[in-house]
Amino acid sequence: MRESAAERHDRLLALVRESGAARVAELADRLGVSPVTARRDVEALASKGLLDRVHGQVSWPERNASPGGAGARRPGEGLILGLLAPSATYYFAEVIRGAHEAAAKAGARLILRISDYRPEEDRVRAEGLLAAGAEGVLVAPGWRGPEDRSAYGNWLAELPVPAVLLERRADPGSPLDALDRVVSDHGHGVLLALRHLLGLGHGTPLLVARGDSPTALAVRAGYTEALATLGLTAPGPVIDSVPADQDPAGFERAVRALYEAVSSGRLSAALVHNDVDAIEIVQRLAELGVKVPEDLALIAYDDEVAALADTPLTAVAPPKRQVGRHATELLVERLTERRGAPESPAEEPARRHLSLLPRLRVRSSCGAAPEVHTS
Repeated sequence: MRESAAERHDRLLALVRESGAARVAELADRLGVSPVTARRDVEALASKGLLDRVHGQVSWPERNASPGGAGARRPGEGLILGLLAPSATYYFAEVIRGAHEAAAKAGARLILRISDYRPEEDRVRAEGLLAAGAEGVLVAPGWRGPEDRSAYGNWLAELPVPAVLLERRADPGSPLDALDRVVSDHGHGVLLALRHLLGLGHGTPLLVARGDSPTALAVRAGYTEALATLGLTAPGPVIDSVPADQDPAGFERAVRALYEAVSSGRLSAALVHNDVDAIEIVQRLAELGVKVPEDLALIAYDDEVAALADTPLTAVAPPKRQVGRHATELLVERLTERRGAPESPAEEPARRHLSLLPRLRVRSSCGAAPEVHTS
């Protein structure tokens, strides 16, 4: 597979960091690229402040400002952090953005690898981050279900550097359960949605959800827990949602099941995971004569594109950017603790499991007056 520019940049930075300084011609030789390519890479990295360049030679940026002065060292100054995510779009785009912001604020550099939801490749990609110089890693494995977690998870606990799990939970008592992690509390998000719909006078809402990701499974589990908390019985079995472009017949079955529940009078409210499915379901229901919110009050889960629907969708919004931000801050803290006391493993602080609460953003699709947000 051809090496990407980002991967080549990672190797270049690792070489300069290791040697302290190098000539461009030497870097071209060691990278196996032309001098023109090496020079272009050096210029791109120097323009971002990641390298210092003088007369054909590059060096690692000087970061020895005196403590307490105007240029005082930031907590993570000079650190290289790795981030492994299953995707760089939709849900995880905001997680990555939050991680990048926190790394920049700490003075650290963040390098990224994407697994494309292929958990069997997670370990190799994480090793690539370490080879590129990462001193600690943020990891959102490409698991789709519990079987992936069992088959492709234990290596995480064996990493030689600090690791923080992102938006993933481990089996209680497993080696992964001893890692730091930062997650969204999807059970709380589901409960917010159900309470809102009940407060509007609807009967028990039905869940329409995917089953192909940890978030989808957490929403399903949260629905069961929320019903128990509220003392309710589901108005019917959870409707399995599938992407319309990947499985048109399965998507139509899901829409028809929801249509029949509404048209029979058994149902007047639903929670749908995720936004894209919710928008397409609303469009198809309209073609069948069911209108949102007049006939069906609907809340979407994820809040990525919910506000862009013809009828803006009320949505549960997990704190995705804050997950990335808090996880990065935690990793920087772990690495700076190591810097300060490398010889005192007995004083290692307790690991943390941090759960962040989603919010409900009220728009038109639930039939309530949309909330007005002011800055």
